[in-house]
Amino acid sequence: MIRVMSLSIGIVGLPNVGKSTLFNALTQKGVLIANYPFATIDPSVGVVAVPDIRLTRLSEMSHSEKTVPAAVEFVDIAGLVKGASEGEGLGNQFLTNIRETDAIAEVVRLFDDEDIHHVHGDVDPLRDIEVINLELVLADEETAEKRLERVERDSKNGEKELVLERDALRKIVSVLKKGTAAREAELTDKERDVVKGFHLLTMKPILYVLNRKSGAVNMDAEGGNRWRELKNFFDTTKAQYVFVDAGVENELHDVGDAERNDFRRELGVSSDGIDDLIKGGYELLDLISFFTTGPDESRAWTIKRGSTAPHAGAAIHSDFRDKFIRTDVIQWDKLLEAGSWSLARDKGILRTEGKEYIVQDGDVMEFKHS
Repeated sequence: MIRVMSLSIGIVGLPNVGKSTLFNALTQKGVLIANYPFATIDPSVGVVAVPDIRLTRLSEMSHSEKTVPAAVEFVDIAGLVKGASEGEGLGNQFLTNIRETDAIAEVVRLFDDEDIHHVHGDVDPLRDIEVINLELVLADEETAEKRLERVERDSKNGEKELVLERDALRKIVSVLKKGTAAREAELTDKERDVVKGFHLLTMKPILYVLNRKSGAVNMDAEGGNRWRELKNFFDTTKAQYVFVDAGVENELHDVGDAERNDFRRELGVSSDGIDDLIKGGYELLDLISFFTTGPDESRAWTIKRGSTAPHAGAAIHSDFRDKFIRTDVIQWDKLLEAGSWSLARDKGILRTEGKEYIVQDGDVMEFKHS
């Protein structure tokens, strides 16, 4: 049985900040785009390959018939408005869709353009972030309070699991009432495990996606108060963020790889924001890739950072965990230097590792099981 790790990131933001344009660029899959709120009513889902030159090089070395990259699932969710936690706009439907994702990519508009209406009448990225994040907090507060009310009653018999849940929820509700994300609550490891099942929105990690527009006034280039306030917020909260020009990237998705950089330079776009976003989302979830390679297939496998060899093997097949004996391992660049798996073995640079080995990003592995 092959066990494919499912990773899902919800693309959220206010209406008209470029979410659907970004989704199109990410997935090269057409969804409805319009210059009005709620153009995207049902979530659109796209599975996006994680760009990885290491896999490409390994596949070339092995003359693999098939190359299978790691992947992240992006979910395009309808625009959020103030009052969503109380049912405004698409309200509860929007929030339910976010609950089903592992992380949040929050799209923030960074440009002024009179032709593209802003739901609040003017562009203020920090205010936009505060509106969205407060709605997520308010929705979580309602969820957590309802749950706590029931657990307070049921935990009176002293059952350990219920007492643990009650204590965790008390901490979380206290934090949420201050307008702060649930992830800021000081929970023990056991408490953190018990609240995972609640799928609280503000327990999910956030990657801020700063959407620029070629030819428009972009706040980071302008360097005014709006940018300084936003940058201070990122620095203070240690938030992760990436820049992207969703419009340019969407236009370029039909352009060949060799020509894309030339077009970007002509349009004044310095880097591939889509690649940065995909990689950033992957890192946000604290994931790494290890590889298998051979003439049939070279593949990147997704695992949590810190996974042992048997748990990594389970990404391929449950037998590789349950009947694990050992694994041969080498870093991808060392394998390329050797020229092939058999040459690496002949040179004695393959390592044999056991059950306690912590898999490293970029390891190439071959598992042995009983």
